[in-house]
Amino acid sequence: MADQDVQHDPSRKRAQSKPGERRVLILQALAAMLQHPKGEKITTAALAAQLQVSEAALYRHFASKAQMFEGLIEFIETSVFTLINQICAEQDSGLKQAHATSAMLLRFAEQNPGMTRVLIGDALVGEHERLQERMNQFFDRVELALKQSLRIAVSQQAFPQDFDAAARANLIMSFVTGKWQRFAKSGWKKLPTEGWELQGVVLLQ
Repeated sequence: MADQDVQHDPSRKRAQSKPGERRVLILQALAAMLQHPKGEKITTAALAAQLQVSEAALYRHFASKAQMFEGLIEFIETSVFTLINQICAEQDSGLKQAHATSAMLLRFAEQNPGMTRVLIGDALVGEHERLQERMNQFFDRVELALKQSLRIAVSQQAFPQDFDAAARANLIMSFVTGKWQRFAKSGWKKLPTEGWELQGVVLLQ
């Protein structure tokens, strides 16, 4: 459910779509609204207006706005960890795994601007605290995946035995989240992948 796939005519699809498809349409509309450069807080009233339905119609598919955001977070989790698993399956080199995972995280945000506001927590301000807690767990899992790849790199002698894989994984995550922040705060002008060819070398040397 990439943000770029949200182009649709809500009134036409509403009549055709099944309940499960309506949930997807709601989440697509929410992701599209999150792309607004000014980043205003999204209300269920504004979301309903975007879809040309009543707020009651939204609540037939989601118990709360928090549940809608959980749907977006689930999309992020599924997409990112599926890609990480693919990278690790395709690459034997721990160093290449870490490099490819880092690049993928930057590209994911670049291709999904609305999701970036969820990733950096901007869209979750004022929402239920469990949403940010879930995102924190997401970051911990991604950092763990990077650390595991870097430990493989140490075992393959790409780094010295005293290399601190945990500290480097944390540095990479800090770099990635900083790139996401700048992307969002620039109104989607400062692309996360800008300069990555050189930056990746510096981070993973």
